[in-house]
Amino acid sequence: MIINAKNLILGRLATFVAKKALLGEKISIINSEQAVVVGSKKEILANYKRKRDRGAPLIGPFFPRQPDRFVKRAIRGMLPYKLPRGRIAFENIKCYVGKPEEFKENSESINNADVEKITKTSYLTIKSICKFLGGKV
Repeated sequence: MIINAKNLILGRLATFVAKKALLGEKISIINSEQAVVVGSKKEILANYKRKRDRGAPLIGPFFPRQPDRFVKRAIRGMLPYKLPRGRIAFENIKCYVGKPEEFKENSESINNADVEKITKTSYLTIKSICKFLGGKV
């Protein structure tokens, strides 16, 4: 299954992908930098800055700054990744920045995760969040 993450809400995308992965499907997410997080810009950036600054730099916890790893980390939070079935499901998920050559075929979208269905209009893309966190986007 190939999912195009353009204009999809990150949390809803993550729950959908986690459920499918636990059922044993292999999932590829393209355009992961164009997924969105809904909320005010100030609150979103403050929340992720707090998460990044938590802990010690050499000990962790480590927080990703690349958009593809950022999305995969959000999906990991929806999986029981410490158990064998969660670990297998997590390995079946691949995230990509942009649209790689091998995924020229049609990609799917998730209807109830589209940002246009939300009445709240303020949101940030994963690309802008990662750029704020210091990622090389």
